[in-house]
Amino acid sequence: MTRAFPPTGKVRLKANLADYPVVRALKEGRVRSDLVEFDFCGPKTANQGFKPMINQGAYDAGELAIGSFLQAKAYGRPLMLLPAVVMARFQHNYIVYNADHGALKPKDLAGRRIAVRSYAQTTGIWVRGILKHEYGVDLSRLHWVSTDDAHVAEYRDPAALVERTGPGAKPLDRMLLDGDVDALIPATDLTKDHPNICHLIPNPDAEARAWVAKYGTVPVNHYFVVSKALADVRPDAVREIYRMLQESKALATPPADGIDFYPYGSEANRKALELIVAYAVEQQIIPVAFTVDQLLEGAAQTLGST
Repeated sequence: MTRAFPPTGKVRLKANLADYPVVRALKEGRVRSDLVEFDFCGPKTANQGFKPMINQGAYDAGELAIGSFLQAKAYGRPLMLLPAVVMARFQHNYIVYNADHGALKPKDLAGRRIAVRSYAQTTGIWVRGILKHEYGVDLSRLHWVSTDDAHVAEYRDPAALVERTGPGAKPLDRMLLDGDVDALIPATDLTKDHPNICHLIPNPDAEARAWVAKYGTVPVNHYFVVSKALADVRPDAVREIYRMLQESKALATPPADGIDFYPYGSEANRKALELIVAYAVEQQIIPVAFTVDQLLEGAAQTLGST
């Protein structure tokens, strides 16, 4: 569904955006505009709005997981990526195992069953890329168990690698606790409530910091995107959105450890995008690689140098 936007004047945009620190000032109304007004009408859990945004054009602007955007671009969805990160985090701690069933290390994963909500999930892409490139794991020898399909309707998981659970199946964390799977990419930190649940990668925080130092980037999860219809009709509104995002970030509390988890601008995001594209192609998430310039082509034309 393509919305019509007025050629001039103020625009009111339907938006899907969670309450991250970097956008808090924007959502609270401390960042204002005479040109753009947001209707933050997305679901309470923002990722539940990704499918409607991609497949039905339900939102004019908002956050989107980068793995989902790559698939959306591969399948021709009219969305434009802005070089504005709204959520990123260390990924090394997002794969766990149940020590009640024996110790497990990355090198032991061959032939094992690993659960993840969706094979195409962005966290899963990062974790698999880290396992392959930092710990030498052969991804072709892993067996994935998932409950959900991808956010892009046309995509199909690689059948040789992924098993989809059926109706009435146990929750994935229960499968890990019961020993039905060997490892899990969890939605929440299970190690806090279950002392037997351990991180697969030892010392994950230190390893993650070493990864950031090695690659000069953070593993990004969600970017801000806008509909191409908005960008085509109102490039001035898109420029204003980017300004508002920058102002909101400037009002956020700087990170105590000096790591910028919310990089803005094309060059600041280049390495993260190069990595996630390479990982996505290797893992059969997208059929062909995009260059960073291809991913940000629309933003470069609309925003100019960022």
